[in-house]
Amino acid sequence: MTYSTESIRNIALTGHAGVGKTTLFEALLHAGGAIQAMGSIERGNTMSDSDSQEKARAHSIDSCVAQIEHGDCRLNLIDTAGYADFRGGTLSALAAVETVAVVVNAVNGIEHGTRRMMMHAKARKLARMLVINKIDYDGAKLAALVDALREEFGSECLPVNLPANRSSKVLDCFFHTDGATDFSSLAEAHQRILDQVVEVDETVMDRYLDAGEGALTPQQLHDAFEQCLREGHLVPICFVSARIGAGVRELLDVAARLLPNPAEGNPPPFVRGDGTPLEVSADPAAHVIADVFKIVNDPFVGKLGVFRVWQGTVRRDSQLLVDDGRKPFKVGHLLRPQGKGHVEIEAAIPGDIAAVAKVEEIHYDAVLHDSHDEDRITLAPPSFPSPMFGLALVPRHKGQEQKLSNALARLAEEDPCFRVEHHKELNETVVRGLSELHLKVMLERMRERYGVEVEAQPPRIAYRETIAADAEGHHRHKKQTGGAGQFGEVFLRVEPLARGAGFEFVDAVKGGVIPNQFLPAIEKGVRQAMEHGAVAGYPLQDLRVTVYDGKYHPVDSKEVAFVSAGKKAFLDAVGKAQPIVLEPIVNVEVAIPESSVGDVTGGLAGKRARILGTDTQRGGELVIKAQAPLAELTDYPTELKSMTGGRGRYSLDLSHYEAVPLAVQKQLGAAWKPKVEEE
Repeated sequence: MTYSTESIRNIALTGHAGVGKTTLFEALLHAGGAIQAMGSIERGNTMSDSDSQEKARAHSIDSCVAQIEHGDCRLNLIDTAGYADFRGGTLSALAAVETVAVVVNAVNGIEHGTRRMMMHAKARKLARMLVINKIDYDGAKLAALVDALREEFGSECLPVNLPANRSSKVLDCFFHTDGATDFSSLAEAHQRILDQVVEVDETVMDRYLDAGEGALTPQQLHDAFEQCLREGHLVPICFVSARIGAGVRELLDVAARLLPNPAEGNPPPFVRGDGTPLEVSADPAAHVIADVFKIVNDPFVGKLGVFRVWQGTVRRDSQLLVDDGRKPFKVGHLLRPQGKGHVEIEAAIPGDIAAVAKVEEIHYDAVLHDSHDEDRITLAPPSFPSPMFGLALVPRHKGQEQKLSNALARLAEEDPCFRVEHHKELNETVVRGLSELHLKVMLERMRERYGVEVEAQPPRIAYRETIAADAEGHHRHKKQTGGAGQFGEVFLRVEPLARGAGFEFVDAVKGGVIPNQFLPAIEKGVRQAMEHGAVAGYPLQDLRVTVYDGKYHPVDSKEVAFVSAGKKAFLDAVGKAQPIVLEPIVNVEVAIPESSVGDVTGGLAGKRARILGTDTQRGGELVIKAQAPLAELTDYPTELKSMTGGRGRYSLDLSHYEAVPLAVQKQLGAAWKPKVEEE
């Protein structure tokens, strides 16, 4: 098929876990001729859930890209994980599409994941549609669900097709007005859409009011409809049963005929090296600009960078730069992802999703381009939840430290919500993820792929230290060893800054009492002291250090002397500045059965948590929102499982740092045994 950017549709299937996204993905691929027969989750033979962990757990963990052709259109579909534990890959996929299809379970209705994905799609200004799946299941109350969706997400949510014959088939109501449906009517649904669509264009509105619908051309209707989608003025609702195939081809028709193409979408904010915005257009003849939204370390292909082309044409044997790299790499093989497989292609135009292999400098969110005129092209990274659940790892077998480090680096390349930290002062390697399940899957994947087994235990909490008052400090470093000595004297002032402000170093020295070449040494000494803490051994933050006076010796003054003087003057000041220990406070969302609400809220209250509110969902589920100290949640997965009979789940996001209670600070200080360094 010869195709253009205008014939491409990029769609991400998202939503709550268990709504049937993967089965719908299979049904769409089958209807589009990409696969001969639908796979099933139970048999472990779906195109998207190809990883051994996905097959074992019977749910998606990573996003999966596949392509089909429908009519004159080429559809790039991305199946995403529904569990909040694996949000990293799901949110990454949104960077590659114009439309987010939020799939809803017709029986369970609006769930936590429904709200979450509608919020993310709206925040990124992507076109949204709601796909009600499992319409043929017992207990599905479709008319009531449509009302609930409109109440929850706004009156702009309107059906563009309707179920008929007791949900055994689906009828279009955008282009047609005749036919019997299970509820409402095609004519009424068509009129609601028309009234909504014409509002966005005054010319279309005037023509409609003067001469009626017949005066509007199909192109005018399409343009206004697409504008409504881009502006969030219309959220189409589609009905489907992936299990029996009802509504699948109708969903493909909606995608091909009504959804925005890459030339109509909102490109992400690319930025030049000087900080000015870089305008991109879906011009195949312009300089190449593409964004890497997925990294896969394939045991056969090697490191694979999957990217979305925004501008220009990537061809086999092209020379591309990564971010601000000066040395281009050659596109030896240009691939089109198709499930777990790949197809060799000659070129990728704006809107295409493609991949390159074995380019080590490629990373998640890298910008690929061929413009030597630009010093640097970057893309503002999307916001991801902070990985707060941590485990400290030790190789089970000696001599595997380097192998462990390499394996963790590969896993971190693939998942923006999986973080690896090396704490030198504690000789501790800590991995952080979104939940216990997230880390469990990653460690199992590490064992299977790289043959590395580890012992895991809870890490030390990432406490911080700061000060609560202004203070001044002074130290004179003087050492005489028979020859040239060491001399440096520093007077400085410390001041607290707002939470999250970081660190400021200010040079207020006048009259040359400390030569400029020694100020970096003083800052180095201050930073060394900040790393090791002053109260309980945790890094200091959110403060300003101002060096305002001192002395030097023309012969004996050296950098090492001012490093020591700066460090000890800083510690002298901090000791007088009411030092405090800060602890991470996290936003907690706990989804539980309503029958467990008393136990769960009581348990959170016992962990110094502040309950912020509750959100009742369909299906007898309740979401409790709270803030709690991370230190109190070490054993929370086990406790929640016990309180809810395994039906509870939770997510954590870093909120802020705040001072620990005095009793806790004393306990932490007593446990800290600082090592005194002899200068």
